[in-house]
Amino acid sequence: MNAVVQQIKKCMSELTETPQGKIIARFMFSPEFIGFQGHFPDKPILPGVCKIQAVMLILQEKNKKKVRLKEVVLAKFFSPVSCGEEIVFECCEHRGNNEEAMVKALVTSRGDKIAELQLKVSYY
Repeated sequence: MNAVVQQIKKCMSELTETPQGKIIARFMFSPEFIGFQGHFPDKPILPGVCKIQAVMLILQEKNKKKVRLKEVVLAKFFSPVSCGEEIVFECCEHRGNNEEAMVKALVTSRGDKIAELQLKVSYY
């Protein structure tokens, strides 16, 4: 596991699954988070790739399998995320077969939409 993913994992405070099969995860990124280095000086903003990595981590933790990103189908970012801001990921996983899935993720903060992601992944 690389350094960024290890740090993202440390920022996850909760991972639950609803009876409807949605996966909910909460994250809070500290000012020391590696993703804020250089993005941007004096105004840290969480990079979009870190949000994608967070979804991958959520899937890995839930399924207890390694996950490989096959395609970013959709990545829409509506609002920046700063350090110390709690963000909530709500993920829906649609399995095509046992090794592949399409994942839709809604990222919010204080009820406001931050991002929408659709990722095609495979498990191994």
